[in-house]
Amino acid sequence: MEIKAAKNGPYLIPGPMTYTDTEGKEHVAEGKVVALCRCGHSANKPFCDGSHRKIGFEADEVVLRLE
Repeated sequence: MEIKAAKNGPYLIPGPMTYTDTEGKEHVAEGKVVALCRCGHSANKPFCDGSHRKIGFEADEVVLRLE
């Protein structure tokens, strides 16, 4: 699996993906890519809502490969 951190943006994970919430309920995030908040300002954590653009978040692009 490869997780990309977009320059000045969210973590991008190939989708669809399954995740478990804090109550133990399983959910599916649909789509080809799932964006997770990296700036800490999303109102929809852990998912990105575009807040990084509003606050001027800056961070380098990073690629993580999990084997």
